[in-house]
Amino acid sequence: MTQRDMAGILDLDVKTLRNWRKHKPELYKKVMQGFKLEEALKEAKEHYEKLEKIANEVK
Repeated sequence: MTQRDMAGILDLDVKTLRNWRKHKPELYKKVMQGFKLEEALKEAKEHYEKLEKIANEVK
């Protein structure tokens, strides 16, 4: 995901996100962690659904 994508999701200007990275690194870090967590949860859900499908095929 690009900074432009993230800024759009957050309803921010890309410059704001870049300023956070430069001047408010802890805030920027938390925002990036949030995006990474969201992606990890999406992947976990996909893996769970795949495992559930496999389990149901065997029955």
